[in-house]
Amino acid sequence: MQEIRVSSTLTVYHDGQFWVGMFERVEGGELRACRVVFGAEPSGEEVQELVCKHWNKLRFTEPIGVDAPPKAAANPKRRHREAARALSQRGPSTKAQQALSEEREAAARQRKVDSRERRKQEEQRRFEQRQEKRKQKHRGK
Repeated sequence: MQEIRVSSTLTVYHDGQFWVGMFERVEGGELRACRVVFGAEPSGEEVQELVCKHWNKLRFTEPIGVDAPPKAAANPKRRHREAARALSQRGPSTKAQQALSEEREAAARQRKVDSRERRKQEEQRRFEQRQEKRKQKHRGK
């Protein structure tokens, strides 16, 4: 039987203007990230409601391969130190930021392709209108 590990982390930080929540989900050795902007400082209830009620609505990035997480230490003092160290670190992991930036770049490329296609369709529609107008003028004589 294959064991699948899933771990999720929510980091709430202030980016200078807004309070931002960075979700990081590691599942089967792949990291997915999601960024949520809160605006004002969120209360504990708001964060809990977001996690419990709106988890399915979060849009995570495409998966990025990540190294296997280190095995949990059996020593409770060591686990406590590691947890304190993780809490003292500021902001999301660089892998999560990389995943979000790749997602933004992919969305920008898709918007560019879509706008190019719309522009071509609009040019074709205008060309056909001109041709139809030309035929109508020619018919009238």
